Amino acid sequence: MKHVKWFAGGILAAIACNAAYSQFLAMEVISDKVISKFESATCQTLWEERAQGPNRQLTEREQRALQTLREDPRVRADFFNRISAPVLNKMFECGMIP
Repeated sequence: MKHVKWFAGGILAAIACNAAYSQFLAMEVISDKVISKFESATCQTLWEERAQGPNRQLTEREQRALQTLREDPRVRADFFNRISAPVLNKMFECGMIP
């Protein structure tokens, strides 16, 4: 019986680790898309998008990603650490931040 509990606990731990790993992989893909968007966008495009404000409709995938960022501080920190330098550099180059 001890071995069954140990084995079941191991499986549950593996599933939990797999889910966490999947979240990190998903955030890597999303952060790569954000970085790519900023690196390839012109300043004019970024200013136009900024003028539209935050009222655009989010896709279901974007909504899930935002929910994950709100719920998991480790994923959020990793995401922001990945995107901050390229995004802020582009915003600075475009005069969007002083």
